[in-house]
Amino acid sequence: MAEIRIRNTNERISGEQEVREFLSKQDVLYEHWDPSKLPAHLQEKFALTDEDKSEILSTFDTEIRDLADRRGYKTWDIISLSDATPNLDELLKKFENVHTHTEDEVRAITAGRGIFIIKGNEEIGYFDVELEAGDVISVPEGYAHFFTLMDNRQIVAVRLFIETEGWIAHSYDDPTFVK
Repeated sequence: MAEIRIRNTNERISGEQEVREFLSKQDVLYEHWDPSKLPAHLQEKFALTDEDKSEILSTFDTEIRDLADRRGYKTWDIISLSDATPNLDELLKKFENVHTHTEDEVRAITAGRGIFIIKGNEEIGYFDVELEAGDVISVPEGYAHFFTLMDNRQIVAVRLFIETEGWIAHSYDDPTFVK
């Protein structure tokens, strides 16, 4: 289940309802899918074949299509990151810069863990959303944020897009942000 850490105060928010309410006030969508639907052989597998990716998408097809229909997403895929990923550190550098998008950034975590760091309203400032299998988040277009892995450096997620080109980031220079 997702957990939030507000960086200014180090306050932590946990529990599905509390997390959902906090994120809703920041205009961030949070949902939870049943991670136990994923076949056991994929629950801790982070180096995926094309067949594995197809099986994950098939397993969560109903949830993906429901979210896509409600929010206008047109395409989706799987991203898998782990120490087995070629050039992982270089790839993470690309993700770990504060940026925005011209569409929502949506991730449905199917295995592993990751963190979205999001710029909230003036009162809240930046906050971390620690995600694990089953957590679904949609950071609204134009919101400053970035994503990184947890200490175990393993994640598999469904990504949904409106733009058929996929993930396109726009740098966001924020001198107030401290990693």
